[in-house]
Amino acid sequence: MSRALHVMAGVLRRPDGAVLTTERPPGKHLAGLWEFPGGKLEPDELPFAGLVRELREELGIQVREAYPLLTLPWRYEAFHLLLDTWIVTAWDGTPSPLEGQGLQWHRPEALVPSQLAPADQAILRTLLGS
Repeated sequence: MSRALHVMAGVLRRPDGAVLTTERPPGKHLAGLWEFPGGKLEPDELPFAGLVRELREELGIQVREAYPLLTLPWRYEAFHLLLDTWIVTAWDGTPSPLEGQGLQWHRPEALVPSQLAPADQAILRTLLGS
């Protein structure tokens, strides 16, 4: 069995409680589903540094404050993930779709689980406390 991909996910939370989700682009695994933004950790990169880099590359923001929420092993048919999820509470800049992805802000309770990638559904359950 191959080693799991270590993937960082950031739950950007505004002061009003809304969180940001991004749409998986056409041609990628799970295209059309929504997820919490992030991406693969580079070899020898620390998780916080990887989160900062991924959110800068994907959304054009500079993370200032974040804390760990959940580390979740997840199995897809073709590969395995270690989804390292952090709550992002402070950042500089306005999130922008630098990779052409859709962006949506929603209160967690208004998110439709079936519209999220399966691993992100588990993040949502954690956010909702169930």
